[in-house]
Amino acid sequence: MSTSRKLITLDEFTIQQTREFPKATGELSALLRDISLACKLINKQVNKAGLVDIIGKFGATNVQGEEQMKLDIYSDEMLINVLRNSNDCAGIASEENDDFIAFDDEYSINSKYVVLFDPLDGSSNIDVNASIGTIFSIYRRVSPLGAPCTKEDFLQPGNKLMAAGYVIYGSSTMLVYATRLGVNGFTLEPSIGEFCLSHPNMVCKESGNIYSINQGNSRHYDDGMVAYLDYCMEINKEEGRPYSHRYIGSMVADLHRNLIKGGIFIYPGDKKNPKGKLRLQYECNPFAFIIEAAGGMSTDGTVRTLDIQPVELHQRVPVYVGSKKMVEKAMEYVAKHQDVSAIS
Repeated sequence: MSTSRKLITLDEFTIQQTREFPKATGELSALLRDISLACKLINKQVNKAGLVDIIGKFGATNVQGEEQMKLDIYSDEMLINVLRNSNDCAGIASEENDDFIAFDDEYSINSKYVVLFDPLDGSSNIDVNASIGTIFSIYRRVSPLGAPCTKEDFLQPGNKLMAAGYVIYGSSTMLVYATRLGVNGFTLEPSIGEFCLSHPNMVCKESGNIYSINQGNSRHYDDGMVAYLDYCMEINKEEGRPYSHRYIGSMVADLHRNLIKGGIFIYPGDKKNPKGKLRLQYECNPFAFIIEAAGGMSTDGTVRTLDIQPVELHQRVPVYVGSKKMVEKAMEYVAKHQDVSAIS
């Protein structure tokens, strides 16, 4: 006779982890609970987006010059409002806003943490019902307690992250988050409205057979990147090639799949966007932290992503992230062609 596994909720799990650190105050666990609450509310709107006037364009552009979607605005406001009312968040920075927001009430100015987020990654997929997600990261502030947080709190390199995670709104809704203890995934159980542990101790395979890149832009890529794509597509049965090309256009969806199955996600610099297109603080650093905590690797092509010192809130960088051996192979091609151009 089989016995069903006891459901462990996100709250219970984070409390268990906190017990491993005698000096822990529980603030980080409370902050994760607040973020999960905001994402449950976002999930509710995502699930009924086709039935209400919340899909489609809002008619404004964000700081990146991208046209904002109505659900983007809702998600951004929901996260800001929930975190503003939290006792454990000193301020936020969002991909959708020009500048950070410092909360100045008596609780917030004494809070240890700041949160950065992309409220709705992949929002161009909303109207076609493809997977989208929320990305978040948490830093311990460097400014003194007792006063509002400052810009320096948000311009820390990724190697200073305390936690990072994402929520994917797909066939089921999952929250995956990483600390230095590892990566764990939680699936939303609709009947009880709780995220429950479903993917404990997630590990990114050393290698895989999936590569994720906007291959339609390959005419703008440099020779090293084109050569690596040729390598991915060539037939070599012993090495499991050609690889499968999978690209959804939502970093959350692409990297969630690659984290589980093994693979590489690439958004390189190119002739149109030499510094890349993805944002260091809202997309690349959180995923670099998660993938590295699971045993993978992330780089901008030269420097480890988590070691890049940000100089502005909306800084863009190239990114190669995923299974360690696949990232290393991509770097071989990039480096080889850089050396050839340097000689010529």
